[in-house]
Amino acid sequence: MTEAAIRTRRDGVILEVTLDRPKANAIDLATSREMGRVFQTFRDDPDLRVAILTGGGEKFFCPGWDLKAAAAGDAVDGDYGVGGFGGLQELRDLNKPVIAAVNGIACGGGLELALSADLILAADHARFALPEIRSGTVADAASVKLPKRIPYHIAMELLLTGRWFDAEEAQRWGLVNEIVAGDQLMDRAWELARHLAAGPPLVYAAIKEIVREAENAKFQDAMNRITKRQLATVDVLYESEDQQEGARAFAEKRDPVWKGY
Repeated sequence: MTEAAIRTRRDGVILEVTLDRPKANAIDLATSREMGRVFQTFRDDPDLRVAILTGGGEKFFCPGWDLKAAAAGDAVDGDYGVGGFGGLQELRDLNKPVIAAVNGIACGGGLELALSADLILAADHARFALPEIRSGTVADAASVKLPKRIPYHIAMELLLTGRWFDAEEAQRWGLVNEIVAGDQLMDRAWELARHLAAGPPLVYAAIKEIVREAENAKFQDAMNRITKRQLATVDVLYESEDQQEGARAFAEKRDPVWKGY
């Protein structure tokens, strides 16, 4: 399917989403809304289990907001669509794994978009920055997320200076999981996606909900909600055929067959 600047490729339970807006894959309001529709469909389709997000070409993953569109009248505080900017940052109840395959420059909102994924692979030539400070604005999502992901003083340096850093530094601070040669990036992303697709989807859903709900909760409060089955995904998991299948497969010394119910 091809819709505007978004290309999708579906192979079994895996969905590849490519942001392809030459020359730099910048996101305007229409593109953001389309990305939201794509990821909403991914979230709600029971036959899809894993998504890969990447950029078209080899130079840019995404530089964030389309400043040319903004200059032409696209409001910065306009309607980004379901899921907020880029369709991922504020998409509620997305309980499936998302892999960002960063194929080039990821700066500003593009870096924030990558941070919305669960796993990040970076091409060896990828570069990153949060240059909003130089434009007299704030990297809002990064200001919320970054100090929780990496050491506080490093996060503040990146936010306050807007400096560029490479894939090796990003990995050193824990911002990316792996660095991959550029011509092997998508092969590795699909290899990882297939590995995840073979896993238990109900467990993935429970993990993602627990992580979200526990982010600002006290440990015991979070544990109480889990053990009392107050989280929907946990309640579904504990009543599922997959929960029993996992125990049976272990006892029978075989690989489990996950059904997602």
